[in-house]
Amino acid sequence: MEGAPAERAAVGTAPAGRTPALRGGFVVLPLLGLGAGLVAQALGQVGVATLAWNLATLAVLAILLVQVATSLARGDVGLDLVALLSMGGALALSQPLAGAVIALMYAGGQALEAIAAGRASRAMTALIARQPRTALREEQTGDDATGAEGPRVREVPLADLAPGDRILVRAGDVLPVDGRVAAGRAVLDLSSLTGESLPAAFPVNAAVLSGSLNVGQAFTLLADRRAEESTYAGIVRLVAAARAAKAPMARLADRYGLVFLLVTLLLAGGAWAATGDALRALAVLVVATPCPLILAVPVALVSGLSRAARRGVLVKGGGALEALAEAEILVVDKTGTLTQGRARLRAVAALTPFGEAEALRLAASLDQASAHPIARALVEEARSRSLSLASPSEVTEVPGDGVIGLVEGRRVSAGGPRLMRAQGIAFPSAGPDADGELASATVLVAIDGRPAAILSFADPLRRDGAAILAALRACGLARIVLATGDRRNVAEALAGGLPIDAIAADLDPADKTKVVVAERLRGPVMMVGDGINDAPALAAADLGVALGARGAAAAAEAADVVLLVDSLAPLPEAIRIARTARAIALQSVFVGLGLSLAGMVAAALGALTPVQGALLQEAIDVAVILNAMRALRGPRTDRESGARA
Repeated sequence: MEGAPAERAAVGTAPAGRTPALRGGFVVLPLLGLGAGLVAQALGQVGVATLAWNLATLAVLAILLVQVATSLARGDVGLDLVALLSMGGALALSQPLAGAVIALMYAGGQALEAIAAGRASRAMTALIARQPRTALREEQTGDDATGAEGPRVREVPLADLAPGDRILVRAGDVLPVDGRVAAGRAVLDLSSLTGESLPAAFPVNAAVLSGSLNVGQAFTLLADRRAEESTYAGIVRLVAAARAAKAPMARLADRYGLVFLLVTLLLAGGAWAATGDALRALAVLVVATPCPLILAVPVALVSGLSRAARRGVLVKGGGALEALAEAEILVVDKTGTLTQGRARLRAVAALTPFGEAEALRLAASLDQASAHPIARALVEEARSRSLSLASPSEVTEVPGDGVIGLVEGRRVSAGGPRLMRAQGIAFPSAGPDADGELASATVLVAIDGRPAAILSFADPLRRDGAAILAALRACGLARIVLATGDRRNVAEALAGGLPIDAIAADLDPADKTKVVVAERLRGPVMMVGDGINDAPALAAADLGVALGARGAAAAAEAADVVLLVDSLAPLPEAIRIARTARAIALQSVFVGLGLSLAGMVAAALGALTPVQGALLQEAIDVAVILNAMRALRGPRTDRESGARA
């Protein structure tokens, strides 16, 4: 995929400005210089050995000098300054072997970090790299010999695809756009989107997601969206944003790094002043080069991001991962989140002088312009009754309230009580409840400013809703709040028996935002939603979680975490992953800092030479990086043991 190398380089695994060459292949130069010097010394060529070691040190020092100068110009005072001082000190104190060892250890540490970060971000990189760039579009063409029309398959760039195009998807192809199976039977591997290992079969007219892998026979796909609007393109954009973000913990590490730098300089200067031995000061600087603080945090966080991505949870950067780990309160939307989001019309009460069929037809015609689940359910019901729908015009949708527009010259309104009150339209206070059950949603229909019908819809609780809320509680969430635009009695009926601490009902988008803001006074808040009307609340929360990559684009943009399936099922595992990654990062930092400080004290007391200090620090670096990479594995769960990522 074009641009992938640049995106890979953007992974926030090191302080800004670190030279890519120094992090990778540049380790070869100090390795060759150190080796050549050792051979020359063994042959008695002391001058040649000294020259080789000094050149090896200077090679790394020159690039490091440019890097540090660039960082200082931006106002960043990083721990690479310690490496600069230690290598410069080795040259100034005529310690060529120590300088070469320091240069090799430093360059080797950066190479090790690059390898660890690359492995940690492999799953996110794979999401980007597998995006197709072309598709096989079926086109009708005329035959020059017979004049008959026949299909032809032509390879076209993804940007040329449009809704309605028929696309041939061969075995082994990645679906380029969202669409429906037009011909054949699709057998798709959805693991890159959801983490599920078993392929799923889709019959004709079934909706399928871009980014899925065709593991069956070739079939024809009917495009529903343009490539840039499809699920997988949105995921790729979110991945790029996630990889560019710098985590608060990483910024905290920068601040701790300044303190560590000050302690290092004071200890080195104190040892020199107290003993008059400059080599002790050099040994202290060497042990502090580089610091585990700048290695462990990014590796652990990127490991957590990558592991979450394999489980179908896209976390937009290390900051969001930290917020996910720290969340204490859950505010959850009802429709499409706890419920199935597939409302069905259960009862109709037509109001005089309008008939049931007329009210349904006009309301469904208007709702063709809305993407709300209830609007879609009404349109589907009208079509199932073979009602002839007209095209609406001058449509205005009020998020959370309803839709207003013109249908065949008549002004039609379909929505909730607030929408009707705003227009001065009075409805009877009660509507029908099918089968003696409370309707999960009631839609009021007005025609030309007069009450026309009261429609009752049922949207049942997801089968796994109670179990998932219990799992979220077990993850450590202290409080769960249900936020909904439904009436309180409907919300209370739905929440009966669920581990929910509070219910906020009859809310518009602004009210949901106020609920989130109020709950933030109790602790860090995670808000979960899937609709346009949830976007303000998602943005107001400490952590916003959007449900389903095919949900409202506004919700996915406002959220910090996107679940790539239309279910809360991956969320408890994502919380466990985030908390594991954060705990491992902190563990690596404090253990690494403790070992480094102990080594610095030993060096100040003369117990370590500069060469020994460099070897000790490299051992510490290897230990903290390997420990940080435990976040990539994490505790095995039943789901992981049965799936291959």
